[in-house]
Amino acid sequence: MSEANLSALFWKGFRVDSYEVKASDQLHIRLVPDPDVIPVCSGCDHGTHLVHDVHRRRVRERNFAHYRVWLDVPVRRLRCPQCGPRRERIDWLAGRRHLTQAMVDWVEALSRFASLHHVGQLLGLHWHTIRALDHQRLRREVPEPDCSGIRRLLMDEFALHKGHHYATVVMDADRRQILWIGEGRSRAAIRPFFEWLGPEACHQIEAVAMDMNTAFDLEVQAHCPNARIVYDLFHVVAKFGREVIDRVRVDQAKAIREDRPAYRAVKRSRWLLLRNRVNLDGRQQERLDTLLEANAPLMTVYVLKEQLKEIWYAPSEDEARSRWEDWKALVDQSAIKPLKHFASVLGRYLHGIVASATHRLNTSVLEGMNNRIKVIKRMAYGYRDTDYFFLKIRAAFHGKVR
Repeated sequence: MSEANLSALFWKGFRVDSYEVKASDQLHIRLVPDPDVIPVCSGCDHGTHLVHDVHRRRVRERNFAHYRVWLDVPVRRLRCPQCGPRRERIDWLAGRRHLTQAMVDWVEALSRFASLHHVGQLLGLHWHTIRALDHQRLRREVPEPDCSGIRRLLMDEFALHKGHHYATVVMDADRRQILWIGEGRSRAAIRPFFEWLGPEACHQIEAVAMDMNTAFDLEVQAHCPNARIVYDLFHVVAKFGREVIDRVRVDQAKAIREDRPAYRAVKRSRWLLLRNRVNLDGRQQERLDTLLEANAPLMTVYVLKEQLKEIWYAPSEDEARSRWEDWKALVDQSAIKPLKHFASVLGRYLHGIVASATHRLNTSVLEGMNNRIKVIKRMAYGYRDTDYFFLKIRAAFHGKVR
């Protein structure tokens, strides 16, 4: 392909004047204006041959073979009869960036599936340049969520940084679309979501699934008067594991410290007791059965953990309350203090537990999303710009097509 054809294909309005290979992977190309093409004013698209002045710009072009290509471009200011001195329009340049539009498109395409670090290594560009281009792409492509027709919400939190820094995410339960992400997990932190949603949309909300976060609960009640709170089974059972099973396991281990084999068996049984039985293999199930047969308190809390789950699967709210009363009666008969304390606290949240019989909602989708968020963070070795990070998350969970 001739230099003239090459210039017409990639750099409209210019021709290759000369080129030079520097080092082993640098190709520098010097361009000159094509005398057969009339330059056009960037303000009014008026063509004129009158040139006010010229300055040369060094811009980065897409790689050619193994070469990193740099262009030396003469950019003219025209004496436009309508606009006065105005820079000429060069469509293949990316505005005032030192990159061609083809290079910008390539960076954006690679950033969709590769980390900024690896894109920078491949193209030889600074991390900040790639981040700015990807941020620009996300702002352009990620649509503003549609708040019309929202009936059910999912709310959860995820770790933003180390040191107990959290963010809150809200998802449309039916469309599986992320509606909002904000820093913090307090009432003040999540209030902007309801302000964005607006009073009319808030009154249409029928149910909101969440963990037992009082801030979420109170803010939903304040803005969504018709919404039922639904507490997620996973979070309640996880809390039961931390506050009851773990506490009883530690206390039992201390009580039998002199019996070293039994002590080690109880001490190392944490995951056996916390995991669902269906997720244990045959050998692990045997170990669990042996442990529970030898330790009555552990047997009690383990059985009551399984029975607690049945409340969420009740066919009606009346049946859910009946199951709760049966479960609470068994707790009251036990002499296990952590269990009794947990039940007394859980009773305050009964309204959100029995509501699951009417609204079959849970935050398992958000729990899966949290794993994806961790992958996004690992790919970038963390994010300094939360706006960019939140856009990456929204782009990954754009929802179902209606």
